[in-house]
Amino acid sequence: MNTKPFTSGPSGNAVTVTRVADRQWHALDGDLVVGSGYAGHRPDGRLFVSIDAWHDAAFDRLAQVIPAELPGPLYTLVDEADTEMTAGWLRAGFTVRRREWEYDVPTDPRVTGLDEVLPPSGVTIVPAGQADESLLRAVDRAIRAEVEATAGWWQSMPAEVMPRPEGDTIVDPSKYAVAATRDGYLGLIRVVTVKRPRIGLVAVRAGEQRRGIARALLAHALGTLHRSGFLSAWAEVHESNRAASTLFEGIGARRTSSNLELVR
Repeated sequence: MNTKPFTSGPSGNAVTVTRVADRQWHALDGDLVVGSGYAGHRPDGRLFVSIDAWHDAAFDRLAQVIPAELPGPLYTLVDEADTEMTAGWLRAGFTVRRREWEYDVPTDPRVTGLDEVLPPSGVTIVPAGQADESLLRAVDRAIRAEVEATAGWWQSMPAEVMPRPEGDTIVDPSKYAVAATRDGYLGLIRVVTVKRPRIGLVAVRAGEQRRGIARALLAHALGTLHRSGFLSAWAEVHESNRAASTLFEGIGARRTSSNLELVR
């Protein structure tokens, strides 16, 4: 445990930072806890930090101490609308790495216009939990290689969909539905539901795009959610991925906010 002082807080006391557990810190204004910080690894091995503080002095002290005690690079996520939080991380030497639009996606096929959408001839949709794991992993690897070789933006994908250290990107195969032919899988969609469904990934092999496969995958996934009682889902789209933005906006998805990933 270590304690480090900083400038005075609102009470006039010096703000001190104490490491209270592995990768967890508290900021103290006298005897009062006025902030906390936490660091943890994401599935791809990158180290993300977060801070919750009552005032700028506590935030700044935590943002100074935590990076000094951790190996870099460090990452954090903020709602772009939270200008105070964003400014605090920028003061601490973090810079913007990526911006994502967050979409509210309706599930009702009468709203999305996907009620009569079917896969192309010869293509079937395999529901989540029924895909062959070896074929699922193969199409995932193939799509990632194609994207990185062309658009080159795969490495800017969110942490939870980037390759893990061992190279396996399929954390839970039961969350994926796939578009299949007799020769293999052509595309995939991942939906994870905690409190609200999240569409984490929709992707199709490069040579099979513009055939309606992505729309068919969305029609299947959103229809399944609608029948389960969910009125909407949400999805994040990188600001440079115009094809994905067009796809979601074309089914009535509404852009609600933007998130920033920062790095130091």
